[in-house]
Amino acid sequence: MSLLNRSQPRSDAELNLIPLIDIMSVMVAFLLIYSTEVEVVQNSKGIEIPQSTAEVKPQNAVVVMITKEQVFVQGEAVATIAEVQSTQTPLIEPLRDVLERPMLTGIATGADEASSREVTVIADKSLPFDVVKRVMATCSSSSYGKISLAVLQKEKPANAAS
Repeated sequence: MSLLNRSQPRSDAELNLIPLIDIMSVMVAFLLIYSTEVEVVQNSKGIEIPQSTAEVKPQNAVVVMITKEQVFVQGEAVATIAEVQSTQTPLIEPLRDVLERPMLTGIATGADEASSREVTVIADKSLPFDVVKRVMATCSSSSYGKISLAVLQKEKPANAAS
């Protein structure tokens, strides 16, 4: 008789969702833990970022992007490269005006506040060094204590890991 009962389909079959929920919760925890180490910095198609072996991850900061044609702050066009190269002053005044806006600088402007403010410069690797140097000088004169240059991390050779 037991053979006859097994060959008939069961009409009271149920789908157990608890193992599926367990797997999904493990996947969510995994993605939350390992996705926090990635820092996404806005990049334009017109910029080739140089490579480096930097170990320190960038912090959230004001982003100054220098393409082959223009200088941007937080996505807003500030000056053209031709304008920057045509002036003889060591600072870029339109860039300085934008960097000192209250919404970028915050309300407090004490010495501790200024030394902790950060700016990240994203520059095309084919730009003349003078342009990048003047942008960085303008950032430091606008009381930004920390200036980071965005780079792509180079792959380490396999034999260096040993």
